[in-house]
Amino acid sequence: MIPYSRQDIDERDIKAVSRTMRSDWLTQGPETEKFERSLAGYCGAKYAIAVANGTAALHAAYVAAGIKKGDEVITTPLTFSATSNMALAVGAKVIFADIDEKTGNLNPAEVARKITKRTKAIVVVDYGGNPVDLRAFRALAKKHSLVLIEDAAQALGATYRGRKIGSVADMTTFSFHPVKSITTGEGGAILTDRKDYADTLRLFRTHGIRKGNPKHPAWHQEMLLLGFNYRLTDMQAALGSSQLRRLNTFITKRRAAASRYFKLLKGSRLILPPEDSLRSSAWHLFPIRISRGQVKRRDEVFAGMRRRGIGVQVHHVPVHLHPYYRSLGYKKGLCPKAEQFAASEISLPLYPSITEREQRFIVKTLLQLLG
Repeated sequence: MIPYSRQDIDERDIKAVSRTMRSDWLTQGPETEKFERSLAGYCGAKYAIAVANGTAALHAAYVAAGIKKGDEVITTPLTFSATSNMALAVGAKVIFADIDEKTGNLNPAEVARKITKRTKAIVVVDYGGNPVDLRAFRALAKKHSLVLIEDAAQALGATYRGRKIGSVADMTTFSFHPVKSITTGEGGAILTDRKDYADTLRLFRTHGIRKGNPKHPAWHQEMLLLGFNYRLTDMQAALGSSQLRRLNTFITKRRAAASRYFKLLKGSRLILPPEDSLRSSAWHLFPIRISRGQVKRRDEVFAGMRRRGIGVQVHHVPVHLHPYYRSLGYKKGLCPKAEQFAASEISLPLYPSITEREQRFIVKTLLQLLG
């Protein structure tokens, strides 16, 4: 099976983890701080706070933003459910806005229509690794005094107007799951330029406990907020630091693979991602869409690809259509463009080590199935 994505681990990564396992620190040691400094430096942010996974990163960001019961958070339904789940976890009401069907990203005009006095934050998602229109969203957030949080789980290594993703929004969250730009096995991080956010994020990932108050004995600790154990281990951080040194290479290879797909699919009746994003997207996904006349055949084509050993995927089931969200009152038709997009989408395999031969086989099989 050709997977839709996979990690790229080499001997340097293995040696980095091995060195840490032979050290005195397996967690809460120097490797985590080293990884955070490197990540912040790469993205051009002042602070990076590493956590256990991308979901923890979102949870922490929402807490740092002061989102609580009664607040509203506007986000996209075309995302993994963690984006909105963590807003529910802090008691907020999730308001879904529709997308730009060309990119799969949130439409700023749709978000603007849904802002109320209860809105606390706009949470944008870089669909497939392609950055949203951050300039438009920053302007919206500033106009209405809102926090702009960027779920960039799929976009580490991407750029927006020449700036690395991680340096533009008030807080940017990343995931280091094995299929992402780099991996720590599981893991995540939040990047920000605000010290108050960074201080809260560090507290939150360690049970909300502060140690080292000079007014008290060395054993003294005090819990300042309700936090969780969301720490990243030093073994994971060592892997992250090693992977980060190859991130530019990974992104270059992903973009080369995306470019090959564009050439191989040229002239097809498929709807392709925006080609002008070739140099800015991190290319976590290569999402193609079946043309309207053949949309009903999407699942048939998907199954045919899987039978032939091609690990295609669909990204994503619109969050408001999940049974749990329907139980909360969200209904089909809420975001018609997102629903239409998801009903026609197939993600083709894309990762740094994919070969041209594999891509030619994937495209040939796809076009044969479409007829």
